[in-house]
Amino acid sequence: MIKPSVTEDAALVRRLIKGDQGAARQVMDLYLNRLVAQAYRMIGDRAEAEDVAQETFLRLWRTLERWQPDKPLIHWLQRVTHNLCIDRIRKARPVSIDAIPEPDDGRPSALTLVHRSEIDDIVQAAILTLPDRQRSAILFVHQEGHTNIVTAEIMGISVEAVESLLARGRRRLRHTLADLFPDLKGGTS
Repeated sequence: MIKPSVTEDAALVRRLIKGDQGAARQVMDLYLNRLVAQAYRMIGDRAEAEDVAQETFLRLWRTLERWQPDKPLIHWLQRVTHNLCIDRIRKARPVSIDAIPEPDDGRPSALTLVHRSEIDDIVQAAILTLPDRQRSAILFVHQEGHTNIVTAEIMGISVEAVESLLARGRRRLRHTLADLFPDLKGGTS
C-alpha cells in the first residue's frame, strides 16, 4: 500500500472538515484494514478489532480540528487505536498462560512438529499475556515495522521508555515461550 504524505494527509483532513464524503471513503480505504489488523494483534478478537477500528474513525470525525497537520495521519489513528485497545484490555479479563494451545499430536519437539500457523498462534497468545505497554511496543516495532521513534510518538512516551518496554517484553516472551520451545531457554536471564 502506498502511504500518503503528510501534505496529502493534510489535504484529506481539510476535505473531511468540509464534509466531503469521498474523503471519508478514501480515509477508510487507506487505513481501515491496517487499524483492524493492529487492534486484532492487540486484543485477539476479530469482531472487537473491527469495533475498535470503527471507534477510531468516529473519534477522527469528532476531533478533526485537533489533528496536527505536520504529523502523518496514520500515526494519530494508530495512537487512538492503541488507546482504545488498552481500554478494552483493561476491562476484559486477562488471558491466562494456560490458554496457549498445546499441540495435540503428543510428539516431543514442538518447534519441529507444529505448523507455522500454530506457532504463530502460540506466539500471538503469549504476546496477549504481556502487560499492555510491553505488548503495544512489541506490536508496533515487530509487527507494524515502526521505528522506536515512531513507536514512542504513537504511544506518547520517550524513545528510552520504548526501548525499556521492548527489552522487558522480549525477556518475558522468551520466558513464557521457553517451556514450549527449549531453544529459547539459553536466552532467558
